[in-house]
Amino acid sequence: MNTQQRIWLVTGCSSGFGRAIAEAALARGDRVVATARRTETIEDLEGDDVLVVPLDVTHQDQVDAAVQAAIDRFGRIDVLVNNAGYGSMGAVEEIDIDDLRTLMDTMFFGAVALTQAVLPHMREQRGGAIVQISSQGGQLAFAGVGAYCSAKYALEGLTEALADEVNRLGIRTLIVEPGAFRTEFGGSSMHRSREIDAYAESAGATRAALDAVAGSQPGDPRKAAAAILTALDASDPPLRLALGDDAVDNIRAKHERLREDLERWEGLSRGTAFAA
Repeated sequence: MNTQQRIWLVTGCSSGFGRAIAEAALARGDRVVATARRTETIEDLEGDDVLVVPLDVTHQDQVDAAVQAAIDRFGRIDVLVNNAGYGSMGAVEEIDIDDLRTLMDTMFFGAVALTQAVLPHMREQRGGAIVQISSQGGQLAFAGVGAYCSAKYALEGLTEALADEVNRLGIRTLIVEPGAFRTEFGGSSMHRSREIDAYAESAGATRAALDAVAGSQPGDPRKAAAAILTALDASDPPLRLALGDDAVDNIRAKHERLREDLERWEGLSRGTAFAA
């Protein structure tokens, strides 16, 4: 893809990864369409190289307007970063189904809507990159984060298919899988489901652990942003980019468990065909 001055469209720029990515792109000399539901949180970014646009990714009219505003101002979109989202905590039985739908609307369907909106422009210019901010939770799940991980799993599955569809068109895809970074994931913005006593030792323990590390996570969002730019500049970038020691270790351990199960049950798995 074009490695000269790029035009970025980044969702969820009010804090965390979105803000860090926007700032890193600007420091590189690129131009940014920075979006947030409340633009007063990012109005300090606005300038000749930054267009601030209000965007709630669950509203199709705002999605279309944001993409059109980017085209009108800068003429193209080179990089889309689907970052908007929030944390969610609760055992599967604790999750209110309407809350789960809202979560999926933001973190999955919103990302799909933005992706569909930019693809015609990227196809026409025969280039671009779509960056999906997923999580180590897009590869593994544990007690208490089923809702959050379900959205990330869905996004990763869709993006795997997308990668195979657009790689012939000059469009790259990058799935970013951070571990524990110092963002608002575990802070006041996190959605919390009702608590059922039976899950105190499982989901409850996860809830307590996330609360304990909130504000002191080891990952630096600015270094994550720099790593994303490095991956996009690579001649042969990965489909997935894990970020943080915990993400690398946890994803590797998950793959090892999958391998062990596959080998252990291979005979039973292969013995399911019709007899010759």
